[in-house]
Amino acid sequence: MGIRTGAKLPLMAFLISCLAVLSLLLPCTARPVRETATIDGSRSQHLNLRGSLLRGPESVAFDGAGAGPYSGVSDGRVSKWNGQARGWSTYAYSPGYSAKACTASRIRPAELTESKCGRPLGLRFHYDSGNLYIADAYKGLMRVGPGGGEATVLATKADGVPLRFTNGVDVDQVTGEVFFTDSSMKYPRSQHERVTATGDSTGRLMKYDPKTNRVTILQSGITYPNGLAISADRTHLVVALTGPCKLMRHWIKGPKAGTSEPLADLPGYPDNVRADGKGGFWVALHREKMEVPFGPDSRLLAVRINSGGQVIQVMRGSKNVRPTEVVERDGGKLYMGSVELPYVVVVSV
Repeated sequence: MGIRTGAKLPLMAFLISCLAVLSLLLPCTARPVRETATIDGSRSQHLNLRGSLLRGPESVAFDGAGAGPYSGVSDGRVSKWNGQARGWSTYAYSPGYSAKACTASRIRPAELTESKCGRPLGLRFHYDSGNLYIADAYKGLMRVGPGGGEATVLATKADGVPLRFTNGVDVDQVTGEVFFTDSSMKYPRSQHERVTATGDSTGRLMKYDPKTNRVTILQSGITYPNGLAISADRTHLVVALTGPCKLMRHWIKGPKAGTSEPLADLPGYPDNVRADGKGGFWVALHREKMEVPFGPDSRLLAVRINSGGQVIQVMRGSKNVRPTEVVERDGGKLYMGSVELPYVVVVSV
């Protein structure tokens, strides 16, 4: 039975009112963004993964020589981009990885195998050593040496409590210390939506010292800590809090060392944070706070903030792009990862 044309307006008004009520129940508050400098995220090319069911290059990393990008994918491997002619190749994998057991199929999607095969999320190189540090959602904090191969598991617990949802990672290039997050002590990555829906605040921020192999908890009781990045002066960490739609600053040096403070309210749900090389940070927004399914096919994909937490640039693009990380490289290119897409997006600025 068709709907009469005259009934469309009341239906639309009803949908809008429902969205308005829903927004009041969500954990973060939307704030307007002054889009003084906007990048068109649709001006892009795709670095396509091999395999029709392979997807989810969440984090994007480059080694000390500038090669890459490297990215973790849905079957548990870390892959390396070798240029258009060669495409992607396997760079690293977790202990016990098996291509036969971990390759997804239509009757065995990656969601059913990732707890066994691993799911690499955050990636960062320590340039001097050539080591790649991997925050694997299920395996914990791992490291693979120059040239890749089987990764070594460095940490699966902190203060005797297992890492449940290892997520973001960054490296102090001077000391070699590694900072990483455990997004929840209750829910694994496969239940990440529960972390937001329940307001879970059991997340932890940690430090791994490669000289002592010791893990130290810097802060616990955090609401959905996700990606993180060390500041240019190495005095603090900027941590994305996904559920609250905020950035937190955690001081690791100076008179405020060991304390945290709010840095920014964001117009969407942040994922990874990456230093932009200019004293600020790029923050990928997996979903815009007030996003609606109808209307123009355009949404905020990412924001650039300065050291004080003010938004100074934004990237807009299609609603079907759900970015998890934005990495700025020389030559005016932004590399964008996504936990859902089967490719890395390269945006020309």
